[in-house]
Amino acid sequence: MIFYVVELLDDWNVDVPSWKYPRNLKSLRVSSPGFGNDSKMMLSSATGTTVSWQTVYRRLRHIGLYARRPVRCVPLSATHCHLRLTWSREHALWTPQQWSCVMFSDKFRFSLHSDSRRTLIWRAPGTSYHQENAIERHRYGGAGWLVWGGIILGSRTDLHVQSVTMTGHIYRDVILEQHVRLLRGTMGAEFRFMDDNARPHRANIVDECLQSEDITRMEWPAYSPDLNPIEHVGDMLGQRIAARQLPLTYLPELRRALLDEWCNISQDPIDNLILSMPRNCKACIASSGRYTPY
Repeated sequence: MIFYVVELLDDWNVDVPSWKYPRNLKSLRVSSPGFGNDSKMMLSSATGTTVSWQTVYRRLRHIGLYARRPVRCVPLSATHCHLRLTWSREHALWTPQQWSCVMFSDKFRFSLHSDSRRTLIWRAPGTSYHQENAIERHRYGGAGWLVWGGIILGSRTDLHVQSVTMTGHIYRDVILEQHVRLLRGTMGAEFRFMDDNARPHRANIVDECLQSEDITRMEWPAYSPDLNPIEHVGDMLGQRIAARQLPLTYLPELRRALLDEWCNISQDPIDNLILSMPRNCKACIASSGRYTPY
């Protein structure tokens, strides 16, 4: 059963004077399409009358409120918010020249069977389980590839594709040695390497490799994918894979498609994402370290 949280407003007009709404009743859970027994009792006791769910929905739509799926965000504690806010304040005034020296990186997983629920279809009532209206997918996404990539202003790394879980040894031997170290040699001492706080990234052998190669790691607040511009590049890659005319049915096909589409992504939107980092920081500051729309 799906529940929506609805806030009782004093100016609702449901044929009950507003003074009958108790001030301490802040929210009410309403099921769709009808009230549950508990919700009916709460509303009846609060208003002194019975209100149908159709009336509630009409009033909600009248004031511009509609039933929508909530945005999925990572859980943020007070400590996370404080660290995000501190980091954003430290970097909000960075210049484009400073951001141009930062290499942003992340890993993504792509499977043969997409688990995206954003696909919409038009269907007649009562035809939900007709074959043409159903999407078959494995519960946990099925077989797929783990990919890693890095972006920097004006360039990007090759896409690394693997079938196994990322470990500290793979991260050092493949990611750092074959990709990050090369860019460090090109950029010089101003180079900054950004990765998240995943456990393989913080292994002792990784720290030793960074130190030996004189690679400066950018401090990064935990639980901050919205601040990382490469997250949008991962979305671009996924959209390009999904837009292919013929569905991908074999892992080698998916691997080739990932490598091809990574190279086909234009550099201009990537550069725009990196140059938007000051706006990302300001948005995080405005939200006091909580979620941002980026």
